[in-house]
Amino acid sequence: MEIAIVHDELIRRGGGEQVVLTMLKAFPQAHLYTSCYNPDLTYPEFKDYHVNTSIFNVLARNERLLKMFFFPFGLLAMRLVKVKGYDVVIITNTYSAKYVSISPNSKVFIYTFTPFRLAWNPTSYAEYNKSTGARRVIYNWVTAFLRRFDAREAKKGNYFLGMTQETAERIRKAYNVNYVKIIPPAVKCANFYVSNKTSDYYLLISRLEFYKKVDLAIEAFNELGSKLIVVGNGSKKEYLKGIAKPNIEFKSGLSKEEIADLYANCRAFIFPQHEDYGITPLEANASGRPVIAYGQGGVLETMIPFNGNSNYTSVFFQEQTAKSLIEAVRKFETLKVDSTFIRKHAEKFDEPVFIKEIVDYVNSSI
Repeated sequence: MEIAIVHDELIRRGGGEQVVLTMLKAFPQAHLYTSCYNPDLTYPEFKDYHVNTSIFNVLARNERLLKMFFFPFGLLAMRLVKVKGYDVVIITNTYSAKYVSISPNSKVFIYTFTPFRLAWNPTSYAEYNKSTGARRVIYNWVTAFLRRFDAREAKKGNYFLGMTQETAERIRKAYNVNYVKIIPPAVKCANFYVSNKTSDYYLLISRLEFYKKVDLAIEAFNELGSKLIVVGNGSKKEYLKGIAKPNIEFKSGLSKEEIADLYANCRAFIFPQHEDYGITPLEANASGRPVIAYGQGGVLETMIPFNGNSNYTSVFFQEQTAKSLIEAVRKFETLKVDSTFIRKHAEKFDEPVFIKEIVDYVNSSI
């Protein structure tokens, strides 16, 4: 059976890219396609595979250039990519992967993390929210065009997959499909360990972008005075560093071993955003550490909130404000942590579980 895997782009490190790596373990014979690939900006494991790219690879060498030129060049470039002669095409995407040209007799599985944000949820971008006048008119025209185009291209899918009930509902609404198979992304428990002794810092690992709400965490820890380590890169990095007090430390470019050490030895992991899924909270759990999370989105389906006993993996705060986060941190500091229970919970989402589910679903559908 000939299989192709198509992903939006490979120029960053995130949960989507980790899903692709797990898909490649599930289907090791698969050929990999993407719009653009920079091995220095994504996970090094991709160097073990031949990555087929579009002509957009010449322009989009980093995330800034990707965003600058995607409309219309990235969109057109993906239309020119021919994924032909495959029995099965598995698309992992938020936006452009499903735009490729596919043989009509291929069985197409579309695993959507969330429908294209710019098209279906433009208010998640600060640039859109700040636009006025003619700029807003242009934005609205572009987003309307992208919604029509994105919905049309989604019709290539024979089977749709999602991460959570919330994202499945978005997929059904955007693409007018009746059924979405839910397979939660995997956490690679083998990459993490439980430490016998933790340190005095809290940890936040994220892309440093507007909708990740890292500024909320910085505001909270500026007031708390507790040590916070922030790991990641993004367009808001310099701004965030500028508003942070000395108790907040920024890191980037770390190895997976260094990341594992930070997880294992933190007091707790901070997760301030409303995320479609959120793999980092599960990575913290795989390290035996609890999560202090905004109680919306994917964490509602992956975390066990504190309910008065030690069998919890997360403490939720219900308002997306610094005050609410501060209250949750102070509450957490009065609680006991059962690292063994937390690690066992993460193992329910381990990589072999995902691999079995996706292989069984594909095999039973063709």
